[in-house]
Amino acid sequence: MRRPLRMLFIPAAAVAAIAAWPVMAAQGDDPDWPCIQRKVPELSLGQVWTGADLPQAARGWSKDPGISALVTELSARRVPLPEAQQKIKSYTESLPLGERERRMTMLVQGLFDHMNRERSDVIAGIARYAHRQRDMATILRQEASAVDALRAKPDADPNELTARSDRLVFQTRIFQERAESLSFVCEVPTLIEQRLYALTKAIAEALKDQ
Repeated sequence: MRRPLRMLFIPAAAVAAIAAWPVMAAQGDDPDWPCIQRKVPELSLGQVWTGADLPQAARGWSKDPGISALVTELSARRVPLPEAQQKIKSYTESLPLGERERRMTMLVQGLFDHMNRERSDVIAGIARYAHRQRDMATILRQEASAVDALRAKPDADPNELTARSDRLVFQTRIFQERAESLSFVCEVPTLIEQRLYALTKAIAEALKDQ
């Protein structure tokens, strides 16, 4: 028995949303970028640090176990920002006066290096995810056309049409769920940048108060 006519037209209606996929891209240097936010692969230190230029010695932060551990802890987004800012204040106060500027500038450099790299990794992951979505959208459009062509045949096998229609609806739902997930992931680089700025600002304030 053939399904009601309205059921047979579900795939074409569902796949219509896929045509809007490339439109998500923001205007910028990369037309394939899927996020509304502009793609900025890497940050510069001047974007998040308003203090004096960091000394060359600050680049050796990774060789200091204490600074390395603190960088990992403070950069983790699972740690509430107010708690991270309080840890910075407490750590600054625990240092001898003669050591504060040296070690806190190392902490600034460490946070920047660590979080800028994390942010770049997320952006690269978004690009890979978007390419997979784009490939999937192409496949779904092709399958939707094939299902429409099959539906137009008077001698079409109703069982095949039903199976392919159901499969297309299911695959389209997966595509749409992935697109929704991507919209949340697109926020992550901005969240990392905002957290980095807030942490370095807390360091600048802690040094100013010494």
